[in-house]
Amino acid sequence: MQKKHDDLPEIIHHKVDQHLQADKDKRGGLFFGMGMFGAVGWAITIPTVLGTLLGRWLDSLHQGQMSWTLTCLLGGLASGCFAAWRWVSKEGGRK
Repeated sequence: MQKKHDDLPEIIHHKVDQHLQADKDKRGGLFFGMGMFGAVGWAITIPTVLGTLLGRWLDSLHQGQMSWTLTCLLGGLASGCFAAWRWVSKEGGRK
């Protein structure tokens, strides 16, 4: 019975090493990096395009000195960058 208790720290250390190595293997690699790059690009592009379309529609309804297209484009870009930053921060914290 005493023999099993003596090996327990070594077994736990080995299991932890296996889990860390598996997590490292899962995170690394070319395809993971390209996937993250693509996801960040789309996270910024989609709100920017939607903001631009909304701004053009508002400009067609309300003629004025203020450009809704530019305002909504910048709002979409800012919200897309914020969403991408949050996503990358969350994914980077899982190491």
